[in-house]
Amino acid sequence: MLSEKDTICAISTAQGMGAIAVIRLSGDQSIAICEKIFRPAKANKSLASQKANTIHFGSIYNGDKDIDEVLISIFKAPHSFTGEEIVEIACHGAPYIQQQVLQLLTKNGARLATAGEFTQRAFLNGKMDLSQAEAVADLIASRSEAARRVALQQMRGGFSNELVNLRMQLLNFISLIELELDFSEEDVEFANRTELTKLVDEIATLLKKLVNSFSLGNAIKNGIPVAIVGHTNAGKSTLLNTLLQEERAIVSDIHGTTRDVIEDTINIEGIGFRFIDTAGIRATKDEIENLGIERTYDKISKATIVLLMLDVNDPDEKIHDAISDVKKRLDEHQQLIVVINKTDLADDSATTDRFSKDSFKELSGTDAIVPISAKKQLNIDALTDALLKTVNLSAIDNDEVIVTNVRHYEALQKSYEAIQRVVDGLQSGISGDFLAQDIREVLHFLGEITGQINTDEVLGNIFKNFCIGK
Repeated sequence: MLSEKDTICAISTAQGMGAIAVIRLSGDQSIAICEKIFRPAKANKSLASQKANTIHFGSIYNGDKDIDEVLISIFKAPHSFTGEEIVEIACHGAPYIQQQVLQLLTKNGARLATAGEFTQRAFLNGKMDLSQAEAVADLIASRSEAARRVALQQMRGGFSNELVNLRMQLLNFISLIELELDFSEEDVEFANRTELTKLVDEIATLLKKLVNSFSLGNAIKNGIPVAIVGHTNAGKSTLLNTLLQEERAIVSDIHGTTRDVIEDTINIEGIGFRFIDTAGIRATKDEIENLGIERTYDKISKATIVLLMLDVNDPDEKIHDAISDVKKRLDEHQQLIVVINKTDLADDSATTDRFSKDSFKELSGTDAIVPISAKKQLNIDALTDALLKTVNLSAIDNDEVIVTNVRHYEALQKSYEAIQRVVDGLQSGISGDFLAQDIREVLHFLGEITGQINTDEVLGNIFKNFCIGK
């Protein structure tokens, strides 16, 4: 069994060769273990006698052989990432040197850390709550500016503070309600029902807002899925190549070239968009192409944004029919951008008049229509602007709390369902014991998010997805 009292060690920098690597230790014996293998440049300067938050130059040695010249950083409990004594060894980045140092540490009393064990100890030692610990992993994995900002805001406690405040207010009321139950025979009311109703309504509104933010948060974290759909030979693959600035998809004048789904991600002004090039939609007897078309319809249902590619030379009836066909497959949360391609082959003024949004009753207020030439890369900026307008950038810019974690989302949904029962119960005038039961459910699910209520199974599932050394 692994013990939380062990001194643990791991390589905290990325695998492979680099200029510098960092090896981290955490535990009561971190400094003592390092003293056994570290020779300071200045004699008679033991690590144990040094102040916290200081860096020391010297050599790592094994017997009479020097392994490497290193810098050692000292952090003393409780003022460290884990809340324990921490030592970080910065050595040269050769994999051989890293392994030699690691072997010396384990030989002298440390053990290898498991995935996420440093962050888990920070949680267990009260340095952060569970949602902040999960944000550490999100920050490390962030692939865009928006994902970084959302993870950093959560890691600093923005999300946690909201939930802790909610729990405290509810705890005050449930304590009063349960006090009423102790005096049930005397028919007294300690918890003001008007104030409780006001509070519960506010909490329900906030929980609903947090639940709804997950669609944006999940898209920011994993890349906003954008399906490029349309008729064969409309220029979908050309557009994908233009956006990616590389020949990612095969381009041909032959209809039905794309028979499978091609995906890639690009970053536009700090927002990650995951573009999905799909098979062209048309009636065909080709069995393989039909499979690709079925996947196209599947991707439409799963996309946040649908780019409908149409040829500027298509007749109006064909264009209107295509828009209507796609619109009926979208729900209210999906955005449609109609992209009119090959404008380099048409008269500019005629194109502008023909493809104004007012000309298409099928389009709703949030939909857009953008004429471009993917081949000549004309008006691509207008298309990227239309993509960015579909994202709630104000929520990111204003550092609003945005839910990005599936576990948090599910717990918030359950909290919202429970608080709705409290709302209904207050309206119908049910007894305090039933109100207390539903409020306890809200407290339970909110506590699961921050780790105030946790199980070993939940902790194991969370931290196993961390990298070693963090």
